[in-house]
Amino acid sequence: MVHRKTFYLIDGSSYIFRAFFGIRQQLSTSKGFPTNALYGFINMLQKVVREEKPDYLVVAFDSPEKTFRHELYPEYKANRDAPPEELAQQFPFFEPLVAAYGISSIRCPGFEADDIIGTLARKGETAGLEVSIVSGDKDMMQLISPHVHMLDTMKNKKFVDEDVVEKFGVGPDQVVEVMGLMGDSSDHIPGVAGVGPKTAADLIQKFGSIKSLYERIDEVEKKKIKEKLLRDKEDAFMSRELVTINTHMDIEFDLEAMKPRGVDNINLRKMFEEFEFSSFIEGMD
Repeated sequence: MVHRKTFYLIDGSSYIFRAFFGIRQQLSTSKGFPTNALYGFINMLQKVVREEKPDYLVVAFDSPEKTFRHELYPEYKANRDAPPEELAQQFPFFEPLVAAYGISSIRCPGFEADDIIGTLARKGETAGLEVSIVSGDKDMMQLISPHVHMLDTMKNKKFVDEDVVEKFGVGPDQVVEVMGLMGDSSDHIPGVAGVGPKTAADLIQKFGSIKSLYERIDEVEKKKIKEKLLRDKEDAFMSRELVTINTHMDIEFDLEAMKPRGVDNINLRKMFEEFEFSSFIEGMD
């Protein structure tokens, strides 16, 4: 059996929010600068490096600009409030922290971290690597394959094909079909109103795809379900497009640049001192 080198892709933006909302106590410096998201993010980063020992590692971040999904559907994520001020103040420091750890990070205007991860995951798999997507985002489950899995470090859980079937009722290749029908309220994606996860899974198990479902719409036995599907046909196809992660971005795949380079101790210590992270400073000694 050929040993595959490991390639870890961290969903940086997702972890920033999880760290902020996951650490309940208000961590801040003596000057009142909030640090809880930074603290949680560093813990996650250190855990991945220490426990997983990746051969290649990249952290992907969202860009503040609108994406191609907003062009398709201006209401995309319109339900989300602006980040709390305590979190926004911490935003400028995540990428410098990642750089101080000697780790590559990527953000691309017009695309989300999901798309960067999806593209690099496919490139990594093609290059013969064992790919781990470090995220807790269910959308990422569409990317799972024999050599791509998902790792949620906060739950200490690895997700593979069987977990996708348990969650969605279908395999990774049909996740976008189910999500297209059921929508995703957290991202303000409409789907078909009145069609929930169970009905969506049942329909895709029977018809295979949204396209096939509408080609064979007369085979849908329940009258009310058929009426809902016909009423929201456009939303179903649009929602499928919105939830589909772009795996064909024009991103350079430079493995040498994605090797962890070793910690920049001077810069890292300086940041830890600024944030008054005494426990992390002790860990450096």
